[in-house]
Amino acid sequence: MPAHKAAKSAVPAKSLKERAFHALLFELIGVVVFAPGLAWVLGQSLGKMGAMTVMISTVAMLWNMVFNAGFDRLRARLGFAMSLKARALHAISFETGLIVAVVPLAAWWLSISLWEAFLLDIGLLLLFLPYTMLFNMAYDKVRERVATRRLPNSGPNACR
Repeated sequence: MPAHKAAKSAVPAKSLKERAFHALLFELIGVVVFAPGLAWVLGQSLGKMGAMTVMISTVAMLWNMVFNAGFDRLRARLGFAMSLKARALHAISFETGLIVAVVPLAAWWLSISLWEAFLLDIGLLLLFLPYTMLFNMAYDKVRERVATRRLPNSGPNACR
């Protein structure tokens, strides 16, 4: 098998229900971690920024599910492993697609120009890029452990 090809994983593909859970968990943690600081930095009320964060999170959750389903299909077709390089490409691609949807929304909600909203989104991207990468690495590790424990003959007494 070529070095760039990934071995078939014993971990099952993500269901629609799991994709929704993954996206919701990602967004909930992100809102709790970043919304208060964002309100403070922008001098906006927590209510206004909270509402904007929920709107952006809704868009992001939908994008997360669509993007990750496509990325997983591409990964299955090309057979590459989730190396650090692949994870970086995944995170950058995800955040780039999100910019297209979020900039007009932020400009409208905050009554700022598209340029100011773009600069704001770049700042958010710099915050969320490492978060996206670390969250997905942690999620995948936990998911693999849970799936491995559910497999027959994978317990402590299994033959190796």
